Amino acid sequence: MDFDEERPIWLQLVDEFSRRIATAAWPPGAKVGSVRDLATELGVNPNTVQRALNQLDAQGLTTTERTVGRFVTADPALVDVQKARQTAQLVDGLIIGLRGLGLGQDDAISLVRTRWGLVATSTTEGKEILPSAG
Repeated sequence: MDFDEERPIWLQLVDEFSRRIATAAWPPGAKVGSVRDLATELGVNPNTVQRALNQLDAQGLTTTERTVGRFVTADPALVDVQKARQTAQLVDGLIIGLRGLGLGQDDAISLVRTRWGLVATSTTEGKEILPSAG
C-alpha cells in the first residue's frame, strides 16, 4: 500500500480497512487478521494498525472479543452505510475534480458514460487504459 505523506497513516488504514469491509474482502462476521500480521502485510508499526482498528471498533464495523480476536460486523446495514459513505466520497472527489477542469454536469455525465465501458472492458481484459484524446 502506498501512503500519502499528507495524511496520518492510521487514518489511511481506517480507509483501507473500511474499503475491505465495504467490498467484502473482509466479509461480514469474518475474523480480522492479527495486529502483527496486518502490520507486517502493510509495512507499518503495529501501534498504527491498532489505532486504526480501534477506530473501526468505535464505528461498529468491527468488534473485539477478548481472547478470541477481532471480527467484522455481521450487521449488513452497517456495511451498507460504509459502502454508501465511501461511494459518496469518491463521487464528491470526482465532481470537484471535473468542475475544476471546467466541465458542466451534462459533459461530466457523458464523459463518465463513455469511460465506464472502456474502463470495465480494459480492467476485465487486463488492458492498459489510455485517456481519450478529446
